Amino acid sequence: MKTLALQLQGGMSTLLVVLAALFWGLSGGIGAILLADGWDTFVLAVYRGGIGLLLVCVWLALRPARAGLGNYRLWLWSAVAGIGVAGNFSFYFISIREGSVAVAATLMYCAPVFVYLASFLLGLERATRAKAVAVVVVVLGIVLLTGVYNVDAQAITPTGVGAGLIAGLAYAVFIFGFKYAARHGSPQAVLAIAFATLVALLIAFAGVGSVMAAMNSAVWPLFLALGLLGGGLSFICYVIGLKYTAPAVASLVAMVEPVTASLFGVLVLSDNLAAVQFVGMALILVTVTSLGVSSGAR
Repeated sequence: MKTLALQLQGGMSTLLVVLAALFWGLSGGIGAILLADGWDTFVLAVYRGGIGLLLVCVWLALRPARAGLGNYRLWLWSAVAGIGVAGNFSFYFISIREGSVAVAATLMYCAPVFVYLASFLLGLERATRAKAVAVVVVVLGIVLLTGVYNVDAQAITPTGVGAGLIAGLAYAVFIFGFKYAARHGSPQAVLAIAFATLVALLIAFAGVGSVMAAMNSAVWPLFLALGLLGGGLSFICYVIGLKYTAPAVASLVAMVEPVTASLFGVLVLSDNLAAVQFVGMALILVTVTSLGVSSGAR
């Protein structure tokens, strides 16, 4: 019975991680719709983080035990996580605006490989043949996906490519800050401080007037969905699910996000991807996922 209970718990946890990735992918598509309607990237980021903040605060109020709010280290590292997630949200939407949701989501998914590459160059991690090959394959995938070899292609701008990669690196900063902050308090406390930091940093760029205008616009349900799916429910599901999900499994199911975003872009937004771009996308997703699975299995 105990074994069965653990299996059910593990299955539910994996499902929560899948839901989180699905919600993140859908939020990229919703963001693309709002960007096409003329809304500013920072307004989108503020709503995604602000509504996420409200939900996380409710979670914190319901589970206040061991929050650690009196520990300054919790505030410091949570603020670092907040800076990371602010950069992730902002540059992700910029990448979508300058290219497509499919390309932006896939480029953001490349972050672990570039962290590996930086570790090699800084001597923080020993280079292995498998990881070196993975870096080469992912770079090849990026070339095919973005079409940088075609000087006549205008669909994907250098700004879009750069923003997508920076979004991934910013997410790595969030994970780094969250990891150290969680040692000093509860996950809900960390997320609350991180999202509050995001709102404080980006509200000036978004402009209070623009934020209020979005609230009173005809598309406010999309802003609400963006925050609920992309900032609140997704992070809560991911944090809870990760507690009982093996890192290897989490790395595998995380691929749901770029796949969902890509399908949303092709089916709903009529994004056009050439066959060679699908090949590049496949190279990136399979390689990064394989690296995550092999790392988590150790």
